[in-house]
Amino acid sequence: MSENVVHLHKPTDPPAESATVTTLTVVPDAPAARPVPLWVRSGRAVKTAVTHEGTKATVRAVARHGLYTFNGGRIVARRTWDGRTGARYERMIRAAEAAGNLEAAEEWEERLQRFRAARHHRRMDLLHSPVDAARGVAVGVGMSIGLLVALGVVMAISTEDVGDVITPLTATIDFIALLIRIVQIVWGPAITIGPFLALLALWSVGKKQHAAPQWALPANVRSGEGEPITPSIVVKALRDLGVPALARAIKEMGDAGASMLGPIRIAGCGVEVDVTLPSGVATNEVQKRRRKLAENLTRHEHEVFITIPTAARTVRLWIADSGALDEPIGPSPLVTDETLTANYKTGRAPWGQDLRGDAAELSLYQRHLLITGLSNQGKTAALRALALWLALDRSVEFWMGDLKGAGDWAMFDGIATRLIQGPTDDHVIQVTEMVEDAVEEMNRRLQAPPGTEFPLLVVIVDEAQVAFMCPVKGEDKRPYGGSSATSRYFMAARKIHNQGRAVNVLFWQGTQDPTDQNLPKLVREGAHTRASLALGTESQARMALGDKAVDGGAAPNLLRPGLDKGTLVVASDGIEIPKGQSSITVRTHYISTDDAHAIADRAKALRVGVTTLHVIERGEERDPLTDIAAIIGDAARVLTADVLKRLSALSEEAYGTWTPGDLKRVLEDAGAEPYKSDGRMVVGRDRVARALANRDTDGSASAD
Repeated sequence: MSENVVHLHKPTDPPAESATVTTLTVVPDAPAARPVPLWVRSGRAVKTAVTHEGTKATVRAVARHGLYTFNGGRIVARRTWDGRTGARYERMIRAAEAAGNLEAAEEWEERLQRFRAARHHRRMDLLHSPVDAARGVAVGVGMSIGLLVALGVVMAISTEDVGDVITPLTATIDFIALLIRIVQIVWGPAITIGPFLALLALWSVGKKQHAAPQWALPANVRSGEGEPITPSIVVKALRDLGVPALARAIKEMGDAGASMLGPIRIAGCGVEVDVTLPSGVATNEVQKRRRKLAENLTRHEHEVFITIPTAARTVRLWIADSGALDEPIGPSPLVTDETLTANYKTGRAPWGQDLRGDAAELSLYQRHLLITGLSNQGKTAALRALALWLALDRSVEFWMGDLKGAGDWAMFDGIATRLIQGPTDDHVIQVTEMVEDAVEEMNRRLQAPPGTEFPLLVVIVDEAQVAFMCPVKGEDKRPYGGSSATSRYFMAARKIHNQGRAVNVLFWQGTQDPTDQNLPKLVREGAHTRASLALGTESQARMALGDKAVDGGAAPNLLRPGLDKGTLVVASDGIEIPKGQSSITVRTHYISTDDAHAIADRAKALRVGVTTLHVIERGEERDPLTDIAAIIGDAARVLTADVLKRLSALSEEAYGTWTPGDLKRVLEDAGAEPYKSDGRMVVGRDRVARALANRDTDGSASAD
């Protein structure tokens, strides 16, 4: 396609050889560009000027300083009116009446009467003041003239000049004339400058009070980040909350709306204040507007917590310092104090800090536990931290099932008697059978003689929703999962919840995203300690913590997924909760996997010869001597009673009915008979190992 070349140059002068020639390439098929009308260019220029940031800043500055002066005048006028009338007292009376405080209303009414009486007395005095003032002036002038004349007489006697008698009087008259001349000179400029000084004073008052709309204020003032919480800020935030009855009541109270507030107390990384709502305003009307209240307080939603104390018609606000909840809380005492030990009965696990910055410690004594939340919010870490502390009590036995199988509980190998890790249906079956074995152990303890004391057995199932959702059925056609009366896992959990704590058999569960399908109602309500990380909906929060906690202000569904990792809302009598509240928010210490292994090593040092079973084998032919050697492990000797107990745990079907006589017979036949140590019958590791070696040697010789 050919191109047309157009040379541009001034029409009056031919192009010189050295002149620059501008070449434009024109495509014939393209429409010719039309000149832009002048009015269009002007409109664009106006739009650009209006939207320019400098123009916006100028407009905001002009509006801000003008409104500073105007509203400063309103503030001064109102202060003057309050000072000269009883308006202030009347507002306080209305505020006290709205709050239902009749005693305060009567006291302010008495003050108003005293103010009116004093004002009437001053006005009556003004009727007599002109006459009294004239008399005072006459007496003062006469005395002054007399003194000046007397002074002149003394001067005349001293100088022997009669003319000095009037010299003091003349000097005084000249001084007064000088003052009059000074006033005449200054009066004109003062009249001119005075209004500007008055406007400057009003501007100063308005600027100090930030008396301008938010859009006109400077950025550092408009953002309000870090702004301290004051009574006026809280009252304004409540007034603008969108509750008509509350707004009307505060409007009637005027500036005295702060009478609704209790003392603003420093509470950890924030402040706390109780708000007594006026008649006609329900506490839940404030609760459900948490985000708007937080924004009115120049805070983010997660930085304001609303709870319901015991006092009627009262809400308790905890308001964090800006950004304080995003700061880490520091390492766990389990990591920093290597001498720390645990006591199941009297001790409390160091779990984290509450919002006030105080240590949050949880008692685990005879309390079943449930921790839930969305995935990847720190559920396993929070549950594992409690188990790590309890592992430092050497008397505690653990049976664990990790249905995630990612190695989060691997450090308990050598601490737990049973540790099953994996996400498959086979692992669910093994975990279910482990929980059923715990039921059998509970029943055995319940049938023991009265007064028998039992060590604590803690059964922990992490990712329990996998067990509840398992569709597999056993040979007896009973499902392992589900929530029916035939569900094996569900029924085993229910039985432990019903009677386990009486004989120190506890059940701890961690689960994700609670629903009626993966966390049945009867199981979740069987836990004495219920804790929840971030959740998606209020209905899930009610499943996790119960209606009472949520109605009292617990709101794990308002935690920020991903940002509030490790932050739990806890409902339990095992943790110290402020009086009148049904739950507490805890920011848990994070214990990394490496630190968890280090703590577990300390726990292992307190225990001797713990053999961890990873798979529960059933329906197989067992080799008793090999099993005995396996459960003894590295220990030099183990009590025969403990050997029987571990064999039963290894295979209930094979060894559940064994007696000490059965054990003795097997060992004597193998040449590893039990013997006494410190007056108690034990099984020696070396004897069993030697018997196995001899048996294997004999078997090999006969085979040859």
